[in-house]
Amino acid sequence: IAFAMGVIGLLGSRVPASLRLFLLTVAIVDDIGAVLVIAVFYTANLKFAWLIASLVIFAALIGLNRMRVNHMAPYILGAIVLWFCVLNSGIHATIAGVVAALTIPMRDHMGSTMLERMEHGLVGWNAYLVVPLFGFANAGVALAGIGIDEALAPLPLAVGAGLVLGKQAGIFLCIVAADRLGIAKRPENSTWPQIWGTTVLCGIGFTMSLFIAELAFPTNRLLIEEAKIGILAGSLVSAVLGYAILRMTTKAPAEGA
Repeated sequence: IAFAMGVIGLLGSRVPASLRLFLLTVAIVDDIGAVLVIAVFYTANLKFAWLIASLVIFAALIGLNRMRVNHMAPYILGAIVLWFCVLNSGIHATIAGVVAALTIPMRDHMGSTMLERMEHGLVGWNAYLVVPLFGFANAGVALAGIGIDEALAPLPLAVGAGLVLGKQAGIFLCIVAADRLGIAKRPENSTWPQIWGTTVLCGIGFTMSLFIAELAFPTNRLLIEEAKIGILAGSLVSAVLGYAILRMTTKAPAEGA
């Protein structure tokens, strides 16, 4: 999300606010989808006792919401316990965060919702500590034993093509179909070329892509490095191409406007 929003931010006020919101929404949904993929396809050896405990904790968090408890401490404690139970159940622990977030109250209290206060409290930690540490630990590519043949192997080419071509095609065609069928309207004050450029930026993949690569090839370091090459190359091409398209299809606002 941060990298895609950073690229579109380079264009300043040339890009309509609706496209920024659209890109942010797609990025969030994309991350949630990735978490669900991890939960479904990278889960092994379920331990039902821990799974039942997870469901009990989840039910308790829902109960707190229903009882209109507006203190953060019980939800934070419950989320930690839920994470521990999910971790031991065999389901990947990332799903615990998504499930716990669904129970946080969205009722207005003291001028803002608890969800908003939690989000604002965590955004700094995520932006300046968690994500940078994850990137620092996982983004590097060990070049030892990797040459041109490995860089142009089917895996990195497939990963790169999926990010550059697959994501933009899938997202753009869904937008066109939704608009034509009357299911949803395209972003306001935007043209189809601008929407296309924004969908190209959706191909920038980093944290979740690297995470899934580590899970997909846990015992083969070479394949992990090849996947990283594809992710980094595909993200770079998506960033440059998306920026160029938006640069050519948007106009700088007139001075004083």
